[in-house]
Amino acid sequence: MRLIAAHGLSVRLGAQLALHDIDLAVERGEVVTIVGPNGSGKTTLLRALVGAVAPAAGRVEQAPGLRIGYVPQRLHLDSTLPITVARFLRLGARRRNGSIARALEETGVPELAKRQMTALSGGQFQRVLLARALLAEPDLLLLDEPAQGLDHPGMAALYRLVGAVRDRQGCGVLMVSHDLHVVMGATDRVIALNGVIWCEGPPVAVSSAEEYRMLFGEAEPGALAFNRHTPEDGCSTTS
Repeated sequence: MRLIAAHGLSVRLGAQLALHDIDLAVERGEVVTIVGPNGSGKTTLLRALVGAVAPAAGRVEQAPGLRIGYVPQRLHLDSTLPITVARFLRLGARRRNGSIARALEETGVPELAKRQMTALSGGQFQRVLLARALLAEPDLLLLDEPAQGLDHPGMAALYRLVGAVRDRQGCGVLMVSHDLHVVMGATDRVIALNGVIWCEGPPVAVSSAEEYRMLFGEAEPGALAFNRHTPEDGCSTTS
């Protein structure tokens, strides 16, 4: 089932054309990763998909009644603000203690409910943000650089968690990353973006495509993991 799709989507930020003629879709149960350099329009694309940015051209289609859970790239909390994880998860909506406990259990941090938000490690903080997104019982998870600031083991653990959530809940996942090679084992399909879609396909195929190397250079040694795809699965490119 198709959850969300963009058709010929273009977005202007002031006088600058940030995105041009974007076509993409995410199906239920699929993990799609958008990769691209800084300033390539990755966050702008997510914002356009949820209606936070108006398109200059094209359109976005959502499945009827689509529920979206969103994990932002950054969330700054006042370091002097005394707020526990459970209280943070109740902000903005009425949440039952049971649903909060289930969300924290789902993200592997049930012991954090009474912990102060300002006392969390980077990995714990990201897991709490993911738990907050899961409270919406989403059909589609949007993750904007969810592993930003984490070391490689922390990144690997977070991406494994995202895959486990997808497997258990059957939701679709659209996430943003700087580097394909840290999400090799956690994604089904990759979209290489730099204002336009340069290349799209399974991760191994995209990483070996000339268009990807033009954006990122050669693959770094020591990538976290490969998944089941092979280069023969193919990569589609734009002209």
